[in-house]
Amino acid sequence: MSAAQFAVSVEDRYFEDYVPGDVYEYGEIPVTEVEIVEFARRYDPQHIHVDFERAAQGPFGGLIASGWHTAAMMMRLIVDNFLPRNSSLGSPGIDELRWLRPVRPGDVLSIRLSILEATRSRSKPDRGVVRTLCEVLNQDRAVVMSMKAMNIIACRSTP
Repeated sequence: MSAAQFAVSVEDRYFEDYVPGDVYEYGEIPVTEVEIVEFARRYDPQHIHVDFERAAQGPFGGLIASGWHTAAMMMRLIVDNFLPRNSSLGSPGIDELRWLRPVRPGDVLSIRLSILEATRSRSKPDRGVVRTLCEVLNQDRAVVMSMKAMNIIACRSTP
């Protein structure tokens, strides 16, 4: 499966530019030990994320990133590359969030976004909902996290 290219820049995208079946790939974000520990100390201070010695003895055999840290790195790539700058109207939520493999210091993450559905709103025809399968990949192209996102995006034109 090859990655598609948007015909317009991230600044000029609208609902009509998100076509079901299209797949996009973006990245890279290197994962550092310092960032794993800093994020976890602030937001998810479990020993597998902040305590080197206990993490080494734990179920993952070493320090791993918080799943929420992985989600934050994914979100950065989505905002920088996928969501339209001028027509994004927010999100009603996500479905099926899964952390599939540990993310470790030294990993390099990228994302693969597959557009599942694009449905124009019946009640508000100036916008639509785009459902996307978001997958976070490590440097070996193994999926480490996945979720199905919904984004509300303004339409370029209304019927």
